[in-house]
Amino acid sequence: MARTKRKYLVAHHPHHTHHHHSHHHNHHHPHRAQDQNQQSSIPPVDLEMSKIQDIEEGQKIVMQSQNNNHVIHNETNGSNSAPKIWLYLIKHWPVASQPIALVIIFLLSWGIASSLFPGQVYIHSTIMRIIFLFIGGQACGYLVSFVGLPDMLGMIGFGVLYKNIGVGYFDGYEKLEAALREMALVNIMLLAGLGLDLDALKALFGIIMRLTLIPTATEVAVIAVCVHYLLNFPWLWGILLGLVVTAISPNVVVTILLKLKEERLGLNKGIHTVIIAVTSCNDVIAIFLFGVLLGIAFSTGNLTHQLLQGPVGIVMGCVFGAVSGLVILKFPSDKSKYANGLRFTTIVLCGALSVMGSKYLEYPSAGALGCISASFVAGTGWRRRQLKDPTFTTEVGTYLDLLWKFLKPVSFSLIGKEVDFKVLDGNIVLYGMIALLAGVAIRLVSGYFSFCGGNMNTKEKAYITLSGFPKATVQAALGPVALDLARSQKSDDATYSLANSVLVISVLAIISTAPLGALLMTKLAPKWLKKENANDEEL
Repeated sequence: MARTKRKYLVAHHPHHTHHHHSHHHNHHHPHRAQDQNQQSSIPPVDLEMSKIQDIEEGQKIVMQSQNNNHVIHNETNGSNSAPKIWLYLIKHWPVASQPIALVIIFLLSWGIASSLFPGQVYIHSTIMRIIFLFIGGQACGYLVSFVGLPDMLGMIGFGVLYKNIGVGYFDGYEKLEAALREMALVNIMLLAGLGLDLDALKALFGIIMRLTLIPTATEVAVIAVCVHYLLNFPWLWGILLGLVVTAISPNVVVTILLKLKEERLGLNKGIHTVIIAVTSCNDVIAIFLFGVLLGIAFSTGNLTHQLLQGPVGIVMGCVFGAVSGLVILKFPSDKSKYANGLRFTTIVLCGALSVMGSKYLEYPSAGALGCISASFVAGTGWRRRQLKDPTFTTEVGTYLDLLWKFLKPVSFSLIGKEVDFKVLDGNIVLYGMIALLAGVAIRLVSGYFSFCGGNMNTKEKAYITLSGFPKATVQAALGPVALDLARSQKSDDATYSLANSVLVISVLAIISTAPLGALLMTKLAPKWLKKENANDEEL
């Protein structure tokens, strides 16, 4: 995998600034580009706006764009602003043409849907509102990335806007919304599992455990103390809130790690493995304990069942994941013609079954773990095969990347849609922010000092600690849970207002940490992490 992946990275250079370089490069070495393509046999399917098409494609496009150049100039000589935009489009045509293709696909799909279901896909219908949320999220992400900010900020921002102008209510489609959220989680967890490295996991196990337990415990404690004294929360509810807030967002963190992998930053010393492992362990612990405390707060079901739920769920997830991973390794055979497509489909469906099935069986902590362990087992097996047989390639990672390009706007715009300014109450916002700031500050400090040992330098430790900062996915999922329970159980006013405060503060956590965390992790990576050379085999 390592070698193919690298060629793929060469072919798809992520920055606009290198476009000249790519074109220049392929005029001189068309044969080499073709050889490379045949050798790595990676399909040129890539819909990210900020990536250039395969080198071979690039050649044809350059010629076309040079022809277009003439025609366009004759048309637009009269006005001042147009040529600049046209020139920009021509220069970046391989990149700019992709969103246009997506728009054409959308219009065609809409036409077909209108013909099949007349009267159901008019502009104001709920299903169209859901689709526009994702399209707008993608567009805003694209615009934001021009300013050099992470595109997820635009997607979250659009979701917030959508909810607060009153079109973000999808009544009757809650199941669909939940399923989309779950698919985004499946996708990101499978990518995370492929990013784990067995040797690094073994070597850094102690550090991973310390980084999971110490910062989580201190953050929960500090938040509980703050809200107890500032907002008169009972201790139980304080800890409950702390657990909602402490969970790290895998969507934000893994998305940034994928970008770092493209830019070959921090691939040494198992930094990616530590960050992914800490993120997933942290979330499993937070979600499990949240479920237990919620059960105590609302006294639903018996306590032993709830206490067993976590450990049993963890075992179930790992076992299901390991079995799925082994099945994916064996079926189909490496020699089959469509091995990659079948592997990809199987691994996605295993992940989906893990997340949705565990929710149905009421062992929610098993879901994400099942995804991570399935792709971890399969990925480790593929890496070993790669060492034995250098011609062996698997493109599952590439396909999952492509799927994430579609699910990314879905995931982040749905997170933004959870932010409703109507529920924000001045007093809670003020003291909630103080509690959040105190919690996050303590988390970063205790995270940094819980390293002791390991072969990382100060900046690498700081970066790994910082990866515990962005919060979004879990808060959007767990924030409203207590309030829904309070509504369905018709609880007293005190419980209702506590549950509402939990929602408000989890919304605050999303607004204050997801954009800032994503920004810091993106901007500090080149400064704090070492860049790997292209001849380095470790991935």
